[in-house]
Amino acid sequence: MFTQINYDGPIAEQYNTLAKQLDALLTGESDRIANLSNASALLNQFLPNINWVGFYVLQGEELVLGPFQGLPACVRIPIGRGVCGTAVGKEETIVVKDVHDFPGHIACDAASQSEIVIPLIKEGHVLGVLDIDSPIVNRFSKEDQEGLELFVKTLLLHL
Repeated sequence: MFTQINYDGPIAEQYNTLAKQLDALLTGESDRIANLSNASALLNQFLPNINWVGFYVLQGEELVLGPFQGLPACVRIPIGRGVCGTAVGKEETIVVKDVHDFPGHIACDAASQSEIVIPLIKEGHVLGVLDIDSPIVNRFSKEDQEGLELFVKTLLLHL
C-alpha cells in the first residue's frame, strides 16, 4: 500500500527520500508500463509547480508517448526535434529555463514555460526520456536536475 509522505529538509534529502520511495514502490514489479506509470504519479505528487510529467519511450527513430500525468500530449517526437528529441540525440539532460528561447520547442501545453528532460539510458542504450514541464520560467534548479537524475537512476534498476 502506498502512503503519501511529507518531504521535509534540504532539497537533496527530499530527492533521496523520493528515490528510496520509488525503489520500494517498484521492487518486485517487472512490468515496464506499470513502473513508468507509478513513477510519473509519484513525481506528480512530489513536485510542486509542474503541469506535466511523464515518459516518452524510444521506438525506432522516434519517441512515443508513454505513461504521464497532465493534459493530453504530443504522441510522437522524432529524435533530434524538440527538447525530448534533442536530449535523446545528445544523450544528456537538458534544462530549459524558458521554452520560448529553445529553437524547435514542441509546444504540447501552451501553459508550459520551462522544461527538464532526462534520457533513460541503460547499458548504453537509450530507452526513452523523463519529461517534466512547468508553468513557471526557470523552475528547475541544479538541485532538481541532480535529484531527478538520481530518480531516473533508481527507476532504471526496475526497467
